[in-house]
Amino acid sequence: MTARGRGNAWWGLAVVAVIVAMVGASFAAVPLYRIFCAVTGYAGTPNTTEAAAPGATGQTITVRFNAETNGNLPWRFSPVQAKVTLPLGEEQIAFYQARNLAAEPVTGIAVYNVTPEKVGKYFHKTACFCFNQQTLAPGQQMQFPLSFWVDPAIASDPNTSDVHVITLSYTFSRTLEDLAKSGLLAKAGPHVGAMAPRPE
Repeated sequence: MTARGRGNAWWGLAVVAVIVAMVGASFAAVPLYRIFCAVTGYAGTPNTTEAAAPGATGQTITVRFNAETNGNLPWRFSPVQAKVTLPLGEEQIAFYQARNLAAEPVTGIAVYNVTPEKVGKYFHKTACFCFNQQTLAPGQQMQFPLSFWVDPAIASDPNTSDVHVITLSYTFSRTLEDLAKSGLLAKAGPHVGAMAPRPE
C-alpha cells in the first residue's frame, strides 16, 4: 500500500471512530443526565440516595399531588388525596389511582418529578410505582401506592427555607419512548423500589 493509501485508510478509521463515539454519547446522554439529577436534585429530580427517614421533627411541610396522562393513553388518572401535611423527616404513604376507559387491556408506565425544582435534593422517594409497566383490563380501576419523606435540612438551607409546599407530579404514558419524545423522561426522577398496586 502506498503512503497516500495508508493515509486515506487512517483518516477513514478516524472518521468511523468519531461517528461511533458520537452515537455512543447520544445513547448515554439521557442516563448520565438522570444520574446527575438524582445525585444533585437538579431539575426537580427527587433524591434516592438515602432510603431511611431520620424521624419526625417539629416542622411540617405540605406535599401536593398532581397527575397527568401523556399522549393517547385512555386512562383516568388522579391522586387519591389532593395534598398531605407531614412532619419533616417522617415517612409518608400516599396513593394515586387509575381507571382504564378503553374496551381492551391497556398498559401504561409512569415517571415523576417535584417542583419547585430547587427542593429535588431534599425530597426522598423510598418506593413507588414509577418505571414499572402497569396493565389494566377494560374498565379496571387500580390504586398505586408510594412512600416518601422530606429531609429536615430543607428548612435550614437559605435557598429552600421559604418553601412550604412541594408538588409531586406523576405522568402516565403508553411507553417510555412516548415520554422521551415529550421531554418528560429526561426530567424524570430515578427508579426506586416498587410498591405493589392494588385493584379496587
